[in-house]
Amino acid sequence: MTSSSIRVVIADDQQMVRQGFSVLLNTKPDIDVIGQAVDGLDAVAKVAELVPDVVLMDIRMPELGGIEATRRITAAAPHIKVLVLTTFDLDEYVYEALCAGASGFLLKDASADQLAEAVRVVAAGDALLAPVITRRLITEFSRLKDRPRAPLKERVGDLTERETEVLALIAQGLSNAEIAERLVVAEQTVKTHVGRILVKLGLRDRTQAAVFAYESGVVRPSGY
Repeated sequence: MTSSSIRVVIADDQQMVRQGFSVLLNTKPDIDVIGQAVDGLDAVAKVAELVPDVVLMDIRMPELGGIEATRRITAAAPHIKVLVLTTFDLDEYVYEALCAGASGFLLKDASADQLAEAVRVVAAGDALLAPVITRRLITEFSRLKDRPRAPLKERVGDLTERETEVLALIAQGLSNAEIAERLVVAEQTVKTHVGRILVKLGLRDRTQAAVFAYESGVVRPSGY
């Protein structure tokens, strides 16, 4: 452990999952697992006590589900990032988890390196929106296409044309480097645009920006 280690709490009702992830992450010199929670209520309490940088959150847990636990944690401490542990049979929870404040998703069968990199990505303030997750998000918004969006459309008017373009690319799951390549600009320029977008729209991170892009109609899923 170093002074700059990423502090992690793991919340899962399966002891083998908690211990397995803990062992994998503690082999990384820049990551320190500081606590484990056995259910959602325990997760909220442990996070309040330990104040980690990142929470690995299972969705299906007793006492309090992972989505509600995520909502409570991010409402109380917006700087704490939640990485949702999921499996392919949990598609219906993707949108709900994002709206609750999750910063990304990770499959439970991820390798040690994938797990560590996911923790690093969300700890750095980036969203972990892999293309497969983005596709699920698009599907969900297609299903919810009758949601009222007028007030959100008005907020989009605060963005410049380039910022709106960057917002759309964020919603498609592109990284800053990929957006920079697509727009033929420097990556630092993209970072500046992203920062301005978050400030203008009053959003916490890239994940919220992606949700906003779909809800406001900046990105239109097929079926609209």
